[in-house]
Amino acid sequence: MTISFEGRVAIVTGAGGGLGKQHALELGRRGAKVVVNDLGGSVDGSGGSASAAELVAQEIVDNGGTAIANGASVTDLDAVQDLVQSTLAKWGRIDIAVNNAGILRDKTFAKLELENWHAVIDVHLTGSVNVTKCVWPAMTEQNYGRLVMTTSTSGLFGNFGQSNYGAAKLGLVGFMNTLRHEGAKYNIFTNSIAPIAATRMTVDLPGFEDSAERLAPELVTPAVVFLCSEQAPNGRIIQAAGGRYYSADVRENVGVDLGTGASVEDIAENIESILDMSENKGILERTPHR
Repeated sequence: MTISFEGRVAIVTGAGGGLGKQHALELGRRGAKVVVNDLGGSVDGSGGSASAAELVAQEIVDNGGTAIANGASVTDLDAVQDLVQSTLAKWGRIDIAVNNAGILRDKTFAKLELENWHAVIDVHLTGSVNVTKCVWPAMTEQNYGRLVMTTSTSGLFGNFGQSNYGAAKLGLVGFMNTLRHEGAKYNIFTNSIAPIAATRMTVDLPGFEDSAERLAPELVTPAVVFLCSEQAPNGRIIQAAGGRYYSADVRENVGVDLGTGASVEDIAENIESILDMSENKGILERTPHR
């Protein structure tokens, strides 16, 4: 079965290079009309240039596809709204939004300036919220949408020196977990990708030396493009690294019923069973609160 995006319109943020560029190119190759969004700034978010987005959009066009470039910052709600409205005016619909834009400002928490905390949260988490909020009305009206959040193992499992990045990335999973329920009746499915790839954001990190081929960004893209398709699941996290694709989720165990008179000492006596997440203890899927 060939997955096609003919007639679909996609917005990909942070698509001027790295992962986002590969996602945009592949969606364009498969027939989607693509809005290539990228501020064109440095890894830490400073500066800006429309040239990166323009080059990717032109590459899609040169390959026989349809694309336009956009240089809005995802942190600028007015600019994102303009992006969405201009896309709707040009193509009449928006089917896909891949929230990929991001920056890095790594420091241990003790040394992290709060301005760098807020800057990273603003791009990754609030930026994704801005894009999603602006495309949501069009998707509900057309009764179709596919949203992809870009989370990270740093958010799922933690990573030294990335408290700001990790908090933003796990925040996106919480955002997804609510949207999967609210969007389902409108055929809007929201999923997350947790990529490991050699990009300009990871080139200086330990473990990424000589990893350009082994962890090429284009090896993540098949999973992202699938999450953009009609066959996508809803509310799942797919991890992708070097051709390996696997899932992560949030679970809870059966636990121990200590009754309404439980004390701190009761917790202490039963803590091993309370914390035991092995399969033989039974794993429950959380029923959403109503």
